[in-house]
Amino acid sequence: MEIAVLALGCFWGPEIKFGKLEGIKKTEVGYCGGNKNRATYEEVCSGNTNHAEVVRLEFDSKKISYEEILQHFFDMHDPTTLNAQGPDIGTQYRSEIFYIDENQKKIAKKIIEENNKKLSSKVVTKLSLLKNYCPAEDYHQKYLEKKI
Repeated sequence: MEIAVLALGCFWGPEIKFGKLEGIKKTEVGYCGGNKNRATYEEVCSGNTNHAEVVRLEFDSKKISYEEILQHFFDMHDPTTLNAQGPDIGTQYRSEIFYIDENQKKIAKKIIEENNKKLSSKVVTKLSLLKNYCPAEDYHQKYLEKKI
């Protein structure tokens, strides 16, 4: 299994969409890219941790390639809006690809460049080394308790 970690706005919709793709074996929502290794929903929403809401995907590269996943990533959100997707505004809703190794970085750069050409140089998607990923366990618990 391989892993992809992607930020494309609020994580719920993308998690459902990615989960329907053949080759995606597991999805998980969480936070990534911040300045501490654990973060709560409230901390992320404050804008003080620099985390993005992300979808973590485990996938079978024999059934779906990393490049194909990134094509879906660009189809699922607007990569030209800075720190916002639809009504969701804040740095946690930014467009960002978190790469795990140099191969993912190379593929992501290529896909970003291709989409930037299509979108007249307006893509604001960041490309960053995976850092401080943590699952959104607190969010799930609060949602189940109907506190969110």
